[in-house]
Amino acid sequence: MSRELLRNAYERGERYLSEVDSQRVFPSDHDLKALSQFEEPFPEKGHDPNDILKQLDEVGSPATVASAGSRYFGFVVGGSLPVTVGANWMATAWDQVASSQVTSPVADKIEKVTTQWLLDILDLPEQSAVGFVTGATMATFTALAAARHKILKKHGWNVEEDGLFGAPEIKVVVSDEVHVTVLKALSMLGLGKKRVIKVATDANGAIDISKLPVLDDQTIVCTQAGNVNSGAFDPIDEICNRAHAVDAWVHVDGAFGLWARSSVSRAHLTKGIEKADSWAADGHKWLNTPYDGGLIICRDDDALHGAMSVSAAYLKERDGASQSYIPEFSKRARGIDIWAALKFLGREGLDDLISGCCDLAQYFAKGLEALGLNILNDVVLNQIVISWDSVEKTEALIETVQQDGTCWFGPTVWKGHNAFRLSVSSWKITRQDINQSLKAIEDAMKKIEAENKIEPAR
Repeated sequence: MSRELLRNAYERGERYLSEVDSQRVFPSDHDLKALSQFEEPFPEKGHDPNDILKQLDEVGSPATVASAGSRYFGFVVGGSLPVTVGANWMATAWDQVASSQVTSPVADKIEKVTTQWLLDILDLPEQSAVGFVTGATMATFTALAAARHKILKKHGWNVEEDGLFGAPEIKVVVSDEVHVTVLKALSMLGLGKKRVIKVATDANGAIDISKLPVLDDQTIVCTQAGNVNSGAFDPIDEICNRAHAVDAWVHVDGAFGLWARSSVSRAHLTKGIEKADSWAADGHKWLNTPYDGGLIICRDDDALHGAMSVSAAYLKERDGASQSYIPEFSKRARGIDIWAALKFLGREGLDDLISGCCDLAQYFAKGLEALGLNILNDVVLNQIVISWDSVEKTEALIETVQQDGTCWFGPTVWKGHNAFRLSVSSWKITRQDINQSLKAIEDAMKKIEAENKIEPAR
């Protein structure tokens, strides 16, 4: 029964992936309404497991967002590489508690190997500790907990034992383009998202170094490697130089942009990033692994351990176990997905993936500009910010393209402009996909102009 059930699940999953590029990128109204079939009273008796899979497939699959396909540009979401899906299925079948060598020798070994590979390919300090978390939010939370621990410890305060009441004040500096996940992490840590010092940014969304405030040894500076709209990088090299002159802590929100370190053609954007104290990144974004898979990397092993470690009679005090470096005890073996992606791609393949997406973003931007649209950012990475001639036309274009279903992207606000954002993040995207999307966008523009009797933009 178990083998037949798993074969059923495999066949349905394999069929979904084989057809994902031919379905609507966002589900139709009909498919969304069909989700009401899941609304039922809690059953008195259990159901046949094959019927459960059938319902998931026949009702659920049509209502998915085809982010695993090749024309999804809405968020920084990369479709999973096939090898990572397979590895994920294997790890799920193993059902490991990946928190220590005792609970899972294989997960522990693979995470340790993956740690060394990550520090190598990202060219970060080899003594750094790495934790495998859910995503950039938890990675940043964990990193900033380590920063809080170290800053307060050197001022004679044990925050893990005594809390924040009466603790020395920590100053937090962010850019005015700070990602919401950083603010969420700060709020969870009791450092407050309104108490931050926001630094003005340049036209492309990077910190204006001339506006950086005076730093001291009670300061955390949160920088960005890859602005979520424009893809811009803060001047991390100079920020680190200033911060370390006064013993301040520098954190890098590199959810997707940190992977530019692995690209020969884009590594220059990350100059000086190795000088930082902590880094956050996602595997499920640009490494194209399944959700969820985040990374916390911290130069100071002791600071991270001090912030995250626990003790109990049934636990070793310090054995490099993952619960020493991250908040979770109950953790799936997410490091296996990341290991599989890195082993499959290798150094050359990872370079090709990152560089290829960046090159396609440049190609996409030129095509959009040729249609008469406005490119609002300097396309330095894989992100494009676009508007049309007016707020109304921009909003109409987003809505019309979404209704068409050929591709999908969503709205944003950039430097006061209503706009939309495209992210080229998947291994599956080709020039043909972009050409098909450009045609859908052009058709939508013509439709809007015809319906509103507006002269086409010149």
